Amino acid sequence: MKFISSILGRVYVVYFLLLFIVTMFIVLPIVWIVYPFSEPLRATIIHKIFRIWMGVFLPLVFCPVRRKGKENFKDGQQYVVVLNHNSMMDIPVATPWIPGPNKTLAKMEMSKVPFFGVIYKCGSILVDRKKESSRRESITKMQETLDMGLHLCLYPEGTRNKSDQPMQPFFDGAFITAIKAQKPIMPGVIFNTGKILPHNKKFWARPMPVPIHFLEPIPTQGLTLENVPELKQRVHKIMETYYVANKKA
Repeated sequence: MKFISSILGRVYVVYFLLLFIVTMFIVLPIVWIVYPFSEPLRATIIHKIFRIWMGVFLPLVFCPVRRKGKENFKDGQQYVVVLNHNSMMDIPVATPWIPGPNKTLAKMEMSKVPFFGVIYKCGSILVDRKKESSRRESITKMQETLDMGLHLCLYPEGTRNKSDQPMQPFFDGAFITAIKAQKPIMPGVIFNTGKILPHNKKFWARPMPVPIHFLEPIPTQGLTLENVPELKQRVHKIMETYYVANKKA
């Protein structure tokens, strides 16, 4: 049975990758046209393009997204959306299904991938984590993203969760940014992406639906940087409790 599962998982990965590449090259010319546009117009158009792309691609690979909690986003309000991080699939799931244009903080290295790099850059604030100057610049760009009317999508665990815990401890960055901007935190929880692309299996995957649930926002008005530890722990507890209560074995 394990042998059959191994073979099917590898066949599925090939199908997944081929379909991703084919659809990417359909989208790529449009992205190249839009890339020179100034923000926030570029982010607004790119969000619609990505929503259509992933809205077609993910069902075709039998991983339909099931969103819950869209009503928690209020018109005209920008949010620092914080999500758990279990897989490389989290970004193509989260970015298009956040209601409204948004940017995420992303590693500089991926922007150098041929063809895919320009797509990656369009929806991201790039940071070279090895350089202090790049990290400082990314903080400024995150504030600018919120100021121009876009949502900010962050993964406060920092890296994919490869532990046996529901969620890793959170870093401070998302909460410092939200407090400085006085923007509410929007907790979100993604399910099943770690099962679709397990970190402990190479070149293997399986299809599953991907629920993404947005929870009630947490205001930051009146908070100062002294409140970061308390806010961080509060959001972590809310997200972890929800994840454990709603995940399926």
